[in-house]
Amino acid sequence: MNWIKNFVRPKISNILARREVPENLWVKCPETGQMVFYRDLEANQFVIPGSNYHMRIPPETRLKGLFDGGSYTLLEMPKVPVDPLKFRDQRKYVDRLKEARQKTNRDDAVLAAAGTLDGVEIVAAVQDFEFMGGSLGMAAGEAIIASIIEALTRKAPFILFVGSGGARMQEGILSLMQMPRTTVAVEMLRDARLPYIVVLTNPTTGGVTASYAMLGDVHLAEPGALIGFAGPRVIEQTIREKLPDGFQRAEYLMEHGMVDMVVHRHEMRATLSRLVRTLTNAPDPVGQKPEDVVAHAEAEAAEASSTGTAQAQ
Repeated sequence: MNWIKNFVRPKISNILARREVPENLWVKCPETGQMVFYRDLEANQFVIPGSNYHMRIPPETRLKGLFDGGSYTLLEMPKVPVDPLKFRDQRKYVDRLKEARQKTNRDDAVLAAAGTLDGVEIVAAVQDFEFMGGSLGMAAGEAIIASIIEALTRKAPFILFVGSGGARMQEGILSLMQMPRTTVAVEMLRDARLPYIVVLTNPTTGGVTASYAMLGDVHLAEPGALIGFAGPRVIEQTIREKLPDGFQRAEYLMEHGMVDMVVHRHEMRATLSRLVRTLTNAPDPVGQKPEDVVAHAEAEAAEASSTGTAQAQ
């Protein structure tokens, strides 16, 4: 037995072998090119420290940061037919679904849960852009409707984090039908006098913007989020004019009345808590009066507005 060849050489090879580096060890800022260590980014709620750019955040992480103690109960979503139109373009729709499910480890683009926010029971849903662009198909539509029905059953406020490229073309008219169906569900919330708060994230476009995303009682948006029906490039090509700087971004839309507040992710939970308590007339956990909560929210909105105006100038 050659112990040098069979024992020593493999040991040396293992020591000198190049270690595999995880693909997501470092994350590059899309705006500035700054490289950020993934764990640091995660600890900062996926906000780039230097540029304040808000990266996309996993739905589970968002829900964990929203509910008290990071504890919540996932809602079971209705089952829908897979590939009802037997659609195929360059690839089969069923293959695209399979790939998206393997990538995200979930059935479709919406994740919903129930729990408490500073002691107030709420129902929240998150639209995941990583699942086929957060597109609105039958499954996503049913999930949003089921979440709203759960909020009605619990008599709880409903919070929806939106991030989508629009309707899912592979489901054709069945996808478009989710727009009026979700609109009817929102009207049910309104009839029950339950708060419906929408948080617009980057991006929120297409048929989603033309339906439930813009029907909230209050519309919050994360800084820099792209919000609109058609994209800026399509609009420029249609009207053949140069659009203003920051057009369709959250700050621009707040200045023009389409968004109520632009809220930094670090302040999102506290802002949602104040809004929920104000809209439900629930007592504040630290003994604040409702009028103090409203005044604080108005002051934050005014500060955000002045900041957005200064940046635009």
